[in-house]
Amino acid sequence: MEDLLICNFCGRKKNEITFLISGISGHICNFCIEKTYSIIHRKFLEKKIQNNFTKKQINKPKEIKSFLDKYIIGQNDAKKIVSVAVYNHYKRILQNYSDIVDNNSKEENQKKKNEYIEIEKSNILLIGNTGTGKTLLAKSISKFLKVPFAIADATTLTEAGYVGEDVESILTRLLQSVNYDVNSAEKGIIFLDEIDKISRKSNSPSITRDVSGEGVQQALLKILEGSIINVPPQGGRKHPDQKMIQMNTENILFIAGGTFDGIEKIISDRIRKIPIGFINKEKKEKNNNFLLKNIISTDLKKFGLIPEIIGRFPIITYLNPLDKNMLKKILLEPENALIKQYQKLFDMDNISMSITDEALDVIINNTFQIGLGARGLRTICEKIFMDYIYNIENVHSVLKIDKETVLNKLNYS
Repeated sequence: MEDLLICNFCGRKKNEITFLISGISGHICNFCIEKTYSIIHRKFLEKKIQNNFTKKQINKPKEIKSFLDKYIIGQNDAKKIVSVAVYNHYKRILQNYSDIVDNNSKEENQKKKNEYIEIEKSNILLIGNTGTGKTLLAKSISKFLKVPFAIADATTLTEAGYVGEDVESILTRLLQSVNYDVNSAEKGIIFLDEIDKISRKSNSPSITRDVSGEGVQQALLKILEGSIINVPPQGGRKHPDQKMIQMNTENILFIAGGTFDGIEKIISDRIRKIPIGFINKEKKEKNNNFLLKNIISTDLKKFGLIPEIIGRFPIITYLNPLDKNMLKKILLEPENALIKQYQKLFDMDNISMSITDEALDVIINNTFQIGLGARGLRTICEKIFMDYIYNIENVHSVLKIDKETVLNKLNYS
């Protein structure tokens, strides 16, 4: 009698399936259970994504910039440009999920389809010296929007088939950040650091392939533009027998950053503003800042980026070098300021730490000399506070750092 049992959904017999679950007046097989679960899961995720990207949740550009002001000192032009780009990007995602997928009548949906205008994705290219806040800017954006975020280093990438990581590994990092939730990852942000390091190595023909330069740029084109990509789950190199995860990059926002060392000369040659005769260092630095504000796509092409990849980054902005005044504000004012971090660390051991203004000036002067921007601040501070933290049990309940203390610590190092 059991051999005659069938699935009331698909009609398969019991001997054709793995198991059969009985109900009040029917049966369902394991194949139909899996298919039903897949349909429900997909519909649930679609509804969840629609709810996450409602008009109320898309913050206005001024709101985004106000949040960035709490963590990033200066760079107002860059923050304004990035805020507008991110705002437009997530409005684009909202359109994809609300203008097309709707519960209106067929006539209304058809009318919307006829009126639908596709908004193109606007990836962002940040140019600036090391330590000016490129990575922090991208991190802060993702923190504010509560979207998946990953940082990838372009220097490790090579063309497929060569030693190094394939370009698809940058998507693996985004997947890993959300525990392989593909739907969440497809609405995330990827910060591609050191993009200037994949510039074309030479403009003249070579007998060897440029596998870590132009080859990587060519491989990145599809990912940046938006297409279905087969992603290796563990990153690194792809293997023929490896199980891949399909991922759509159409709604992933790419923010690329690089120092583009030497591009000032390319810009100056174009606009022909090189002065004749001697020029002091301070005036030369100011002139360089002015030049970088006038960067255009042609300059990037001469630097070594191929035209196709420049076209994938329609928004180009520049971060100003940090002066001493900005470095001091970075040390004290942001919500995650370095001095506040050290004060918190000492406070956890019931120690009240304070630092004088003269001591801060010494830290700023030393940081400015090593030329690492905001990253240099931590290098100097670690030298000053390392011994105190190592001998934390001998530190009194009140710790005051003055100018002499800082000078002694730095000279000792």
